[in-house]
Amino acid sequence: MKVQLLVTHTDFCIHNLECEFQSVGVDYHIDYIEDHPELVSANNIRHSPNIFVDGKLVFRHQPTTFELQDYFCN
Repeated sequence: MKVQLLVTHTDFCIHNLECEFQSVGVDYHIDYIEDHPELVSANNIRHSPNIFVDGKLVFRHQPTTFELQDYFCN
């Protein structure tokens, strides 16, 4: 499973997201919106953060730890 956090360079929630993903034991990769205009246009992205799993956009917001556990652990 490939988990991609798509954020802006100035997104203040990156540290929190990393902590939440680490707490549920999910490996992830950080990519920046500024470097992926094709994802922005293909997915109508207007804000940060966005989370993709295996190329599919699954969260358009910063999920809570409970949302992450529900998605990845169930």
